[in-house]
Amino acid sequence: MENIFFITIVKGILIYVLALFLTRKIGTKLISKMTFFDFIMGVSMGSIVANAIIDKQFATLSATTALLLFSFLTIFTGYLSMKNLTFRKLINSEPVTLIENGTIVDENMKKMKLTINELKMKLREKDAFNVADVEFAIMEADGNFSVLPKSDKKPLTPSHMNIHTTSTGLEKDIIIDGTIMEENLTDAGLDKEWLTSELNKQNIKDCSEVFYAGLDNTKKLYISKKNNTNKERGGNLS
Repeated sequence: MENIFFITIVKGILIYVLALFLTRKIGTKLISKMTFFDFIMGVSMGSIVANAIIDKQFATLSATTALLLFSFLTIFTGYLSMKNLTFRKLINSEPVTLIENGTIVDENMKKMKLTINELKMKLREKDAFNVADVEFAIMEADGNFSVLPKSDKKPLTPSHMNIHTTSTGLEKDIIIDGTIMEENLTDAGLDKEWLTSELNKQNIKDCSEVFYAGLDNTKKLYISKKNNTNKERGGNLS
């Protein structure tokens, strides 16, 4: 009994490490926006891993061979789909237009087995609460929706009013769970003295009180304290 328990643990660790390594090699696609093919490959590999750990008749070598084979097929298929348009169309579904020029394409709705209620739900997820406001709606190969509002229903932006804006860039992590990210602070051309000054402006005496702080390109500091309602606080470099 103890021997079986030990073998199961060892097999579990070996298969886990192998699966982790192969997943890294395959890439993040299997765990992000999956096509139907990606879903099938992910489920198959998961089934192999589970059987390898639980089934005593499933040898570790057999599981390793199967995982390597499926990983190779996934990588090879992905390569072919990038290089060959015909093969890509065969493996992955093409985007399907469900609303075109403001009109619902009912034939494509039937093809995708979508009801009008499901379509409206997907539109609401894209902040389109009325079908009449949509110019185009496309169902992508991974099942997600892309929605283009009609020109008179698009949100007003500064560019529509010829207002110049400044890019805030990507936010840099400055404090995470009370720990200062010194490298990011230095990259921003700032130091701990500046950070302490900004925290003091928000009545924060020590960085240990901060759950998260991020800095944009305009030197605006977002601060979220620990044990609060995550209220945003702002500070600017004067």
